[in-house]
Amino acid sequence: MNLRDLAYLVAVADHRHFGRAAEASFVSQPTLSTQIKKLERELGVDLVERNPRQVLMTAAGEQVVARARAVLGQVDDIHRVAQHARDPESGSLRLGLFPTLAPYLLPHVVSGVHDRFPHLELLLVEEKTEVLLDQLRSGALDAGVLALPVNHDGLTLQPLFTEEFVLAVPADHDLAASAGPVDPSVLADLDLLLLEEGHCLRDQALEVCRLSGSRERRGFRATSLETLRQMVAAGVGVTLLPELAVAPPVPASDQITLLRFTAPTPSRQIALLWRETSTFGSVLPELARLMAQLPPGLVRTA
Repeated sequence: MNLRDLAYLVAVADHRHFGRAAEASFVSQPTLSTQIKKLERELGVDLVERNPRQVLMTAAGEQVVARARAVLGQVDDIHRVAQHARDPESGSLRLGLFPTLAPYLLPHVVSGVHDRFPHLELLLVEEKTEVLLDQLRSGALDAGVLALPVNHDGLTLQPLFTEEFVLAVPADHDLAASAGPVDPSVLADLDLLLLEEGHCLRDQALEVCRLSGSRERRGFRATSLETLRQMVAAGVGVTLLPELAVAPPVPASDQITLLRFTAPTPSRQIALLWRETSTFGSVLPELARLMAQLPPGLVRTA
């Protein structure tokens, strides 16, 4: 058994097709098929179920693939450790962000990070908070940008900034005529459109609801921030949107009126987290500083 054969097996599991797996592995299909059969003979068990229409993994094959992924991941980590030891500011840093922040924060910070760390490759992963925390603790991620509070036992936490929420209402809504910021107490009379379970923005909005006396709009849960935006534009209801999600380069909508709040302003605190033992420990504090350097007026710095 060797690492190359395990990589071929993982490719077959990913593509469910020998030809595509061979192409992704940069070998011929006969070579890949031969090596998979050799691995099966060595283990004395079928790993792949072959039929004319599709390729499936056997029960044993699924278990072997899971372990092969772990082994290959550890080998990759060994190479990353060596490369990082040679040059702490080089290599590939796997950074996780949650969906209601990633597309709105990254345009402001990626160029600055690249200028400061020209030899550092950022591999970006967009997932919900709980998935990011699991991947961070397992080593699948090097760092994560998350909204507080989170359970950060065993993790280093560096606050980045505080992002305020704005109230998004249809352009013909009674509140749309309001001049200047509105008091958070106006939320008590509103039913808010919220995201589905699993999004940290939903939890944050529910906390605002709890404090203000507002409620969730029943019978509707959006799958994304853009869905919420479209529903407000269509006149379905009102919602809370994070400041970065309504700031340039995000285009404004004539069908939506954005209302900012007077103090105490609903907000969320954003932080960068990483393992205390991370090989990028010398780089991540500087990365946190760069990610907190947003255009003036967008957020409150930590």
